[in-house]
Amino acid sequence: MEELIRVIARGLVDQKDAVSVTADAPDAEGTVVYHLHVAADDMGRVIGKQGRIAKAIRTVVRACATRADQKVMVEID
Repeated sequence: MEELIRVIARGLVDQKDAVSVTADAPDAEGTVVYHLHVAADDMGRVIGKQGRIAKAIRTVVRACATRADQKVMVEID
């Protein structure tokens, strides 16, 4: 999952070296929270107008996690 998020984000931003993904330990329900960190200048590119790109990233990652029988959340920091 981390690699998927990293590849998607690097395709969107200018400062590709600033992209990092961290994962929290699963909570009581088994949900893993992934934190996507990008440069401040690229934050708008990752979020998109009215959050459309962020929503699309979350949808793709959730679909991939469903196929792997996992629960995930993506937070953009």
